[in-house]
Amino acid sequence: MSTDVVALVRELVARPTVSGDPRPQRDLIGLVTDVLAERAPHLQRTDGGDADQPWTLLTTPTDPQRPRLLFACHVDTVPAADAAQWQRDPFGADLEDGRVWGRGGSDMKAGLVAAVAAIAGADPETPVGLLLTSDEEIGSKGAVAAARALADVPTGAVVVPEATANELVLGHRGALWLAVRAAGRAAHGSTPHLGHNAVLDLVAVLARAGAELPLATHDFLGTETWNPGVIAGGTVPNVVPDAAEVVVDMRTVRDGAALQAWWRAQPEVAGVDVRVDLPALRTDADDPWVRGLPAVVRPEPATYFTDGSVLQQAVGGAPVVVWGPGTPAVMHARDEYVEVAEVQAAAVAFADVVARWR
Repeated sequence: MSTDVVALVRELVARPTVSGDPRPQRDLIGLVTDVLAERAPHLQRTDGGDADQPWTLLTTPTDPQRPRLLFACHVDTVPAADAAQWQRDPFGADLEDGRVWGRGGSDMKAGLVAAVAAIAGADPETPVGLLLTSDEEIGSKGAVAAARALADVPTGAVVVPEATANELVLGHRGALWLAVRAAGRAAHGSTPHLGHNAVLDLVAVLARAGAELPLATHDFLGTETWNPGVIAGGTVPNVVPDAAEVVVDMRTVRDGAALQAWWRAQPEVAGVDVRVDLPALRTDADDPWVRGLPAVVRPEPATYFTDGSVLQQAVGGAPVVVWGPGTPAVMHARDEYVEVAEVQAAAVAFADVVARWR
């Protein structure tokens, strides 16, 4: 029984699965496993994770010691926070102009559907698997929960079907998210000299960071970046704030120890908490399996991070590629969509790669 990839993409896009809300993500994982149970009842299912970070692994019933080809897909999306500004309902899953429109179309429900189609059509004797994870968008939390289970079974290669316009991407920078805190002393807003303003402390640190942060450069991954994405401090205008916090998103090419050390060493900083710490991903273009894949290799890395950051540590050095349908420019953007032709082409390419896996 073949998989109608367009219909399935529309069904998945129509279901909001925003990061941090586990129930709809769990329900979507259940829907996908039900689809595969109907088309490939031989697949073996392993469920894991806690109530907040569910994950499911589906594998063919072959010798567990044979290295598998693993497709790793997250089911969550970023919010459609500005839904009123969209041209179409973010969860309407409209099929128009050769595109499926809606949040998650490119990131990454189309890639998930292409992987489902390939797994559904796989020979039961071929060692392949599909990993479904939650909360990738907020730090690959589902992949972290699933990684321990992957360590017990050999994996020969991993495809992460994120949006790459069906080109092969061989790496991306890591992510280090730090919550940096300043502590002050409260006072009446009319007598600020009697207090100590924690917000001004953070402002001073951020002003220096652009010039002083020890950002490294890699010949393929590029230069590290930093972005103060969220800042909070104070309670009301007429009180000197005694606490302030900024969450800084840094995209890294090396161990983040030097960056953490810089923030911790600043005299205005009262504390630093690590929210996300994911390593960079890099796969050798000369790997024999990579060279045989039916896709053009993109000469630059992805700008975003993926579950590959976590999975590369769990699969013992096996090649990990980012490769899937979708337009990177519309990921997380208003009026997200995916080209139908790309989904169909990805399903065919993935099926070919599965058929040649031994």
